[in-house]
Amino acid sequence: MIERKRFALNRMASPSLGLEEFYCLAESAGIGKVELRNDIPGRGIIDGQTPSEAREIAERHGIEVITINALQKFNLRTLQDRLTDELGSLLDLAKAIGCRAIVLCPNNDPADKRPAELRQEETAENLAAFAPLFEEFGITGYVEPLGFGISSLPSPGDAARAILDSASGCYRVLLDTFHLHIGPDASSVLEDSSVMSLVGLVHISGVESDLASSEYRDGHRVFPGPGDRMKSRDQLESLLRAGYAGDVSFEPFAPEFAGMSAGAVRELLHKSLAYLKG
Repeated sequence: MIERKRFALNRMASPSLGLEEFYCLAESAGIGKVELRNDIPGRGIIDGQTPSEAREIAERHGIEVITINALQKFNLRTLQDRLTDELGSLLDLAKAIGCRAIVLCPNNDPADKRPAELRQEETAENLAAFAPLFEEFGITGYVEPLGFGISSLPSPGDAARAILDSASGCYRVLLDTFHLHIGPDASSVLEDSSVMSLVGLVHISGVESDLASSEYRDGHRVFPGPGDRMKSRDQLESLLRAGYAGDVSFEPFAPEFAGMSAGAVRELLHKSLAYLKG
C-alpha cells in the first residue's frame, strides 16, 4: 500500500527520550524520518546540542528531520512582529540541522472572537508577511488546520485558500487524520483539487475512545490500529487514491507515551505499520 520509507515519527511518540535515543528508536523501527518539536516540557528542540552536533547525530543514524513543530498562533495579526522574530530563529535552526520545513499552527483559543472573514484575512496576511523569510532560507511552511471547534483555522479548504491568497509558493497544507475527522470538511477535502494539490505532509494517529468525536482531544491519540474509531487507515488509503505522494508521520499524543520505554513504543509502532500496510 505505501512504502516504509515514506513514514516518519513525531517526537510526541516518545517525548521522554533524549534526542539521540529518539533517533535510535526511529532507526530501530526502520523509520528514517522524524519531526522535532519546540513544545515538550523540559526539552529544547535539539536538547541543548549545538546544531552541528544535532546534525551529525542525525546523519550517523540515517535520520532526516522533516519538520520542526511549530510556530504557534501564526495567524494572529497582533502578534506578527513577535512571530516574525520567532520564525527567524526557527528557520536559522532548521537550516543548520538540515530540516526542510516548519509547521505553522493557528490560534486555538475560545477567547478568539474574530469573525470568520477576519480570521481568513489575517491568516493570508501573515503568510504573505512570512514568505520572504521562508524563501530566503529555502524552507517550506506547512500550514496545519486544527479541527477543534475553537480553532481559528479548522478547514483544510480555508488553509489552501489562505495559501493561494498569500500568493506565496513556499507553503503547503499539512493534513492530519485526527483533525480531518473532527473538522468541518472531512467528506469533501479529497475531492477538492485546490487542497490536494497543496498537501505536503500527512499526520496520522488513531482514537479508540468511546467518546463522541466532538469530545476527542489530543490526549486520546494513539498509534492507529484495528480499534481506531477514526478509520485513519481508510483516510490514508483515500489520500493515496487521490494522488498524495508525500510522507506520513505518526503523531500520537496520549499521555501514556511519556512514560513508555523505547522498546514498548517500537512494538506499538511495528504493529501499527503492519496494520496500515494491510
